[in-house]
Amino acid sequence: MLSIGFSPCPNDTFIFHGLVHGLTGPACPSFAEPLLADVETLNVWAMEQARLDVTKISFHALGHVLDDYVLLRSGGALGRGCGPLLVARKPMADGRHLAGKRIAIPGRYTTAAMLLRLFSRADYEMVPMSFETIMPCVARGEVDCGVIIHESRFTYRQHGLTCLQDLGAWWEAETGHPIPLGGIVARRSLGPELLLQIESCIRQSVGLAFADTGKSRSYIKRYAQELDEQVIASHIGLYVNNFSEDLGIQGLAAVNEFLARGRDAGILPPSLRELVVC
Repeated sequence: MLSIGFSPCPNDTFIFHGLVHGLTGPACPSFAEPLLADVETLNVWAMEQARLDVTKISFHALGHVLDDYVLLRSGGALGRGCGPLLVARKPMADGRHLAGKRIAIPGRYTTAAMLLRLFSRADYEMVPMSFETIMPCVARGEVDCGVIIHESRFTYRQHGLTCLQDLGAWWEAETGHPIPLGGIVARRSLGPELLLQIESCIRQSVGLAFADTGKSRSYIKRYAQELDEQVIASHIGLYVNNFSEDLGIQGLAAVNEFLARGRDAGILPPSLRELVVC
């Protein structure tokens, strides 16, 4: 059996419901009970241990693990208007003037953290914490700003916070590409035939989720941070799209641009490994 891990966020549980419940058919390989963990935990597992055969990781972390893992074309999160937000209690004249600030981030190897570093090279302190604790910490004044992800982009105003910069919108304006947030990777050692089979099965799982959006509802709500139906629906609608079925040429171009900028900035190491299985 193959080990697999993904986040408890609605977009991932929506995508993987069919796969983990055996709905994708007998041609798919057998998977063990999935490990659900926040994306930074999954990032660290991939970077330090190569722990799982198939796992969700941030595209920031992808740049560090290409010796061990290959990116699958299905199951990822890319899009427009869905990037992390830099928030604070009060507006600033210029969101890039962050020198001396303490900024909460949802993990050092998240795409959110790398986007912040690409957006502003100011001398600030990044404070890693679980994504669900960032908004309360900013609201209490324990940090100056925070980079929020997932459902938080729908609820930050309820915490009395203001958006200083939509980092995804900045990326889109800067590059013209959709923002690559997270992807599904699998061990290179599994070999091309099995890797393509896994990729196809995840694609089937995405198709099943789109075909019957209500079938996975109870599974999604079991793990969601926000239980409001509208928030869950908005979350899935924002992060699950055509790129989740197949990255395609446009999605792969966005990922390659993201990795290239990270390498140019000295955030990511150089790599000559193929990004996807052929």
